[in-house]
Amino acid sequence: MAEGIDWLNSLSIINKKRILCLVDGEHHPPVTEWALNSIKRKGGKISGLVFTGGTEKIKGNNSDSIFSISCPYYASEKNKSSTTLASLVHQAVEEVSPDLVIDLSDMPILDSQTRFKIASILLAHEITYAGADFIFTPPANSNILTKPSITIQGTGKRVGKTAVSITLARILKRHDISPAVVAMGRGGPSEPQVVFPNKIKITPEYLLDFAAKGHHAASDYWENAVLSNTTTIGCRRCGGGFAGNPFISNVSEGVNIANNLPEDLIIMEGSGPTTPPVKTGGKILVTGAHQKIEDLNTYFGDYRLITADLVIVTMCEPPNANQEKIKAIEVIIKQINPDVEVVFTVFRPEPFGDLKNKKIFLATTSPAKVIKTQSAWLEENYNCTVTGVSTHLSNRELLKNDLKQLKSADILLTEIKAASIDMAAKAAMDYKKKIVFLHNQLVLKENNTKNLDDIMLDLCKKLTLH
Repeated sequence: MAEGIDWLNSLSIINKKRILCLVDGEHHPPVTEWALNSIKRKGGKISGLVFTGGTEKIKGNNSDSIFSISCPYYASEKNKSSTTLASLVHQAVEEVSPDLVIDLSDMPILDSQTRFKIASILLAHEITYAGADFIFTPPANSNILTKPSITIQGTGKRVGKTAVSITLARILKRHDISPAVVAMGRGGPSEPQVVFPNKIKITPEYLLDFAAKGHHAASDYWENAVLSNTTTIGCRRCGGGFAGNPFISNVSEGVNIANNLPEDLIIMEGSGPTTPPVKTGGKILVTGAHQKIEDLNTYFGDYRLITADLVIVTMCEPPNANQEKIKAIEVIIKQINPDVEVVFTVFRPEPFGDLKNKKIFLATTSPAKVIKTQSAWLEENYNCTVTGVSTHLSNRELLKNDLKQLKSADILLTEIKAASIDMAAKAAMDYKKKIVFLHNQLVLKENNTKNLDDIMLDLCKKLTLH
């Protein structure tokens, strides 16, 4: 007789493990038992079964009449309080405490979307989920921080994680809590680099000189240091998995440095949808209202929401999103994590310099559709005139052409992102134009009942050491 589970033969994930198995009624019970016994022969202990559905080859769903293996058994009709398969899996995990979950079911009982929802629950419990040709392992979560800490993670690139990190750092400092930021990025340094903005004056000339030496002078850690005046450690990462784990990073080395700093609290900032591989006391999830709804509740969107302590939805205004879409986002978040606090925000440009009576060239990564709103805000609140705009900081070829508009401006107003230093700031220097850096200020929508300071401080007060 064939041994079965050949795909696991080379992996040591079964032996001496407590295993919860997902089974169904589409398989003839002796076939399922054949698979279960094969797991036992590999050294695994069957600690529980979750019946996922299907009646084609069974009568009823009583474990005593289906399987001879003696262990806890979970089925929706048997557990009346468990109304969904997701809640059944959650219940089983809480009661059985498995090391590993093996899926012995198949379509049509479990489709791909359902499996990702199950995987999200399991990864949130730091449990590996394996099936016939897949293994989802929990993201790395090194327990190495020795200070209160919080993670800022995102559902994608350009959703505003760094703006949230800067906002949080500034709020903490206003309330006499000293933060440090550990930021990882695709353009981070080969060795973690500490920036002490209170010890050096970070001018455009300083960053241009840094870029001239072959470094990425617009990495997120520089943006944090300049715009929040906070000690920042820059790290790098490459690659990112479904649930946000980087393929490789030097974040652990950065954390070791942060542990020895005098600051009170460490902010761990993610990169795109990828999360620092370090356990922290809490998580803020940043998602953009401009993103596809499916980014929230498909694949590992559930995982990110389940593990979040606060969700910040950015760009909550037309043309990014109308009220109908914003409401749909709120419904999805609350369906997946009913207890999480959700805040709705917009970005408004905040220059770090005087623009009064000046002609401005605005360089940004924002989409062209929001430029009218940004320009109007700048002109109304800072008494300037926006004479040119580029939304191509992340597209060097198009940016090169846009920068010709600098000739008719007095000031380059730019985000610290992408090609803002080595191209935009360099062009401004060549044209002998002043350079002012720009922060995307987080502003609460009117339907929020608390202010940002209270929301952030309430969360930070709950942080524990990890």
